[in-house]
Amino acid sequence: MLNKWLEWICGLMGAVALFAIMTLTFLDVGARKLLSNSITGSLELTELLMVIVIFSAMPLVSQRGEHVVFDSLDGLWPKWLRQLQNALVHLLCAVAMSGLAYLMWKLGVDIAVQNETTAQLKIDKAPFIQIMALMCGLTGVLHLGLMFRPPAEPAEGEGV
Repeated sequence: MLNKWLEWICGLMGAVALFAIMTLTFLDVGARKLLSNSITGSLELTELLMVIVIFSAMPLVSQRGEHVVFDSLDGLWPKWLRQLQNALVHLLCAVAMSGLAYLMWKLGVDIAVQNETTAQLKIDKAPFIQIMALMCGLTGVLHLGLMFRPPAEPAEGEGV
């Protein structure tokens, strides 16, 4: 049930942001070609939307185990060692993501206090940084839970 909510919310955030980037790029290129004039702030909007696309995907990638994995030696190691390695890697990821979430949240608060905005469109930066922090925190929590999931078995024919 929780996995469905996670997939629905993060997937919707990423999909809407990606669709907005696509639409904005289409309109911006069209305006440049037809009207010889670009959409003001299109680069800023694209950058902010990319933040949402990238950071909303992080929890999903971690939950599904779709990140880059170096598993050349897994077929050679006993199951208990693979389980220990799996737990330690997820613990390290959880600590790193949680630390990053803390630092980003703190930065978001500082930027909110200073009322920092983008240069052209004057969009507040703080909410985007705090979205990044929340997604990193969620990813960290997911990695804590993944510590206890058994690692994937090596494919047949791998190892000795």
